[in-house]
Amino acid sequence: MNTKEIMIERHLKGRDIADERVIEAMREVDRSLFVPEELQQHTYDDRPLPIGKGQTISQPYIVAYMAQALDLKPNDKVLEIGTGCGYNAAVLSHLAGEVYSIEIIEWLAELAKNNLAKTDIDNVQTRYDDGYQGWPENAPFDAIELTAAPAKIPETLKQQLKIGGRLLAPVGTERQELVVLERTGEDTFEETKLLLVRFVPMTGLAEKE
Repeated sequence: MNTKEIMIERHLKGRDIADERVIEAMREVDRSLFVPEELQQHTYDDRPLPIGKGQTISQPYIVAYMAQALDLKPNDKVLEIGTGCGYNAAVLSHLAGEVYSIEIIEWLAELAKNNLAKTDIDNVQTRYDDGYQGWPENAPFDAIELTAAPAKIPETLKQQLKIGGRLLAPVGTERQELVVLERTGEDTFEETKLLLVRFVPMTGLAEKE
């Protein structure tokens, strides 16, 4: 059975996770609080795990990789689109000042709320809604992270990013690439492609794009 330290040493440090703040956040978050009881022995396996109704908790390496790519600062305000079970938001909460997270599936939004309530985390706000619209009343954000893949990045989300901020998203349908979009001006963005990934498609209004 993998332990947290095996996961950190072998699957994070042993690959390309070098940001000490990210490594410490992964150490601080108890992933077992977000994993179903019947799968507890697999808590620190480096793979996605089912959490019911076709949904999964993300692979630890991908959670760490995305957090590292965002290069968060302690006072940053972050928007997450796709709360899932709440694990990723929990990791982000140790890296940023405020985390706002939106989940389009009602039972998942409730699960995340319950899971986060088991922790001592107090800087995450969650909402059941369509993430395509973002969270305008709390914009602009220093960083935005999508955990579901749109065919293209919604303009509504790009406009809720601060100038100098970074948006990280898996983009595509058949073939998905993880990309970072940095807002360089009022109407200018610089895109960097990172790696091929596989995420669930973004649903709701994003499907009409």
